[in-house]
Parts: sequence; structure tokens; C-alpha cells
Amino acid sequence: MADQPPTVNSDIPENSKERFSLIKEQFVKKFGCEPIFFARAPGRVNLIGEHIDYCGYGVLPMAVEQDIVIAVATQDNGKLNLSNVDSQYVDFECDVAKYEINSSNPVWYNYFLCGFRGMSEMLGLTEPTGMQCMVHGLVPCNAGLSSSSALVCCAALATMQANGQQRSKKEIADMCASCERYIGTQGGGMDQAISFMAQMGTAKKIDFNPLREESVMLPSDVVFVVSNCCVEKNKAASSDFNTRVVECRLASQIIAKVKNLDWRQFKRFADLQRALGASLSEMVAIVGSVLHEGAYMKSEVCEVLGVSQEELAQTSLSANTLQVSEFQLRKRALHVYSEAGRVERFQEVCNTAPPGASGILGSLMNDSHTSCSVMYECSCTELDDLVKICVEAGAIGSRLTGAGWGGCAISMVPSSVVESFLAAVVEKYYQARGLGPRVGEALFATQPGSGAAVYLA
Repeated sequence: MADQPPTVNSDIPENSKERFSLIKEQFVKKFGCEPIFFARAPGRVNLIGEHIDYCGYGVLPMAVEQDIVIAVATQDNGKLNLSNVDSQYVDFECDVAKYEINSSNPVWYNYFLCGFRGMSEMLGLTEPTGMQCMVHGLVPCNAGLSSSSALVCCAALATMQANGQQRSKKEIADMCASCERYIGTQGGGMDQAISFMAQMGTAKKIDFNPLREESVMLPSDVVFVVSNCCVEKNKAASSDFNTRVVECRLASQIIAKVKNLDWRQFKRFADLQRALGASLSEMVAIVGSVLHEGAYMKSEVCEVLGVSQEELAQTSLSANTLQVSEFQLRKRALHVYSEAGRVERFQEVCNTAPPGASGILGSLMNDSHTSCSVMYECSCTELDDLVKICVEAGAIGSRLTGAGWGGCAISMVPSSVVESFLAAVVEKYYQARGLGPRVGEALFATQPGSGAAVYLA
């Protein structure tokens, strides 16, 4: 499936016709003509495996039903015109061959430009076909459901279709993971991979280098519920996310140095594990013996690696982490190696369905959240409170999903108690914090959705 191009459909799904019609209506109102196709890319929720894709480890997400849709018409004037159904997002126009992606100000259309530029480069287009685009998104922004990556993916897909080209899902997903870095996000590829490779009704175990996917059948007696803590965190507008990437890189390099490996060749924990020929549990022990507790100052890192601060900037840091002066290495490494083990166990339990499978999966999700909160420090008070409330309300397991520092929790809830679960979370979290008006968009059950596709208008 990964080596096939995204589907081009002649018929719009029945449950999407009203929405697509409204997007078309706004398109005609804005541009005075009708679109020729719609591109669609879903958001995602990661069931388990947080902050480990950029370390080289597999993750286990599913696409959500919420998505980004772009109505498109081509034009031959060399212009790219972008508009959004939601009027809070300003219009944008540029030449197809002359524009800048402003990574210091991640306005919505810069994510579109990432996908546009990435696909143009992939296809070798110096002057891609001009486009008029009307964007509509249902993925909550800055909630950890990958709204930004969905927009990048959708823009890339629209650009490919507008230029009459085809590439495989794997090729496009790999490219989108790379081109999102134009806006400064050093992600690992999970968001883009699941956006293209998702299949209705199943989660996916996604591995990297090379990119590959396996369907994972989830228990039939549970429902997955997304709950937004309503604290927003834009990972491109903060150095927190990229600092974690760098901390993982530094930890792998220091361990490589101590183990007499060529440390400059290592940036990811998975590569280090392969070089040492160790299991995940053995890597946890190695981390405990090599990396000390507490922070590493930049000067200490330089001393261990035998480099100047200028050399460290070149070998290990990123542009927006140059001013970071201290790094937590031991805790980050322990999280990654233990989380990678939880992903493997989660897949194994789903595949073998032993007695009490749902309970095992729930425990893995709960352990994952604790590790994210304590070891990776990517949660926040509100998100910790929400996860606790979800478990008390009847969730078998609950954890933050996405980059963290706000955003959403994902909870695995027995089908038989979903209504009482939702009522309890509304009362104890949303109403208790005066967030009752946001419940409609912040709390919802979701099923594994389908991947990116094109629909002819």
C-alpha cells in the first residue's frame, strides 16, 4: 500500500458532501470560478510512542476523522492564492517561483508553503502550476492532533495533483516529513506517514528508515476518546520541542563516546542501539550506568565530547537551540528506550489478544503518560489533571498525545461506559474550569480514519 499513490476519487463520500459543498461555495464566492478537485489529509492521534519517531523508533498512531480539506483550481498566471474558510486566517498571495517561508512567524499559510515547496522540489518544478486554494480544517490547532502536518501533507497532495503528477504515499510522506523542517520543526515523520498511509478501521505501527507500516487491529470492546486540555502549544513557536530533539542527540553522542564509538556519526538512539547490539532493556541499563542524574551544562557536554562550543553548535545543536545552556540527558534517554519497548509490547498484545488484553494496553498507556510527564517533561499541570480525571472516570488507560506541553489526551474507554465517562469528564474538567462552551470541539470519541486522498469536484 505504501508504494501506491494516494487515491483519486470520482465520488465524494456521502457523509462529506455537505461540507465539501460549503467549501466549494466559499471558493466560488472568493475566486469567481469552481474548483476542479479537493485534496484531503487527516490529523492523527498517537496511541503510544511519544517523542521517539525522531529517535528512530516505531510509533503506533491512527488517523482521526478530523481533517484538512483544500478546494483547488489551477491558473496560468504564475500565482498562488490561498484563502481559508475561517476568516481569522488571513489571505495570502505569492508568485509560484518567488516566496519565503517565515520560520520565525509560523502563520498558517507558511505550513501550506512547506508542502508546496517540498512537492515542487520533489517533482523538479522550477515554475509549478499556479493555484487558487480554499482551505478548511477540522483538526483543532495546537492540540497535539497534527493540524500543522495535515496542512503540509494536504498542500503537497494538492500541488502534485495540480501539476498532473503521481508519487507513492511513502515518497510523499518522507518528503513532507523533510519539508516541514522549512518552518523549523525537527519532527520524525510519524504525522506525515499516518496521514498518507492510514486505513479506515485500523491503527498503524509505523517504522522508519526505511518507512514501513503494519496494520494493528485494536480491541473491539473499546472506544478511543480525545480530550483537549485547552492549553495550546505551537511547537514551531517554541524551542521546547527542538530542545528535546537535541537532548536525545547529545545523549546518544555521549554514550557513543564513552563506548568508544565514533560519536560524530550518531544522532539517534536507534542507531546507537544497533551499533551496540543491545536490547531495549539493555539500553536502559547502559543509560543508567553512563549518564548521570541532573542537568548537563553545555560546558560539560563540550568537555565530555572534546569539542568547543562552536564545534558543538555544528555537530549537535539546531538553530533555535544555540542559546540553551543546560540539558537533561539521562531522563530523556530513559524515556525513549522504555517508550520504544512499550510500543513493541502494545503491538504484540493487539496481535495476540491474550486474556485481559485491554487491561494490559491500558497499563502501557498509563505508564507512557507517567514517563512523558516525569522523564520527558512534556506535559503540563492541566494535562496531568485531565489524564487523572479520565482514568477516574473509567478509562482503562489515558495519556497525553502529540508533542505535549498542552493539547490532548487519548483515553481507551470500555464501550459500555462511554456515556458516563464523557459526562464525568465534562463535569470534573471542563465545567469545573469554566470551559463548558468548548466541550463540543474539545471532547470527542473517534474511530481510526482513512488516509489522504483527492476527490474530483
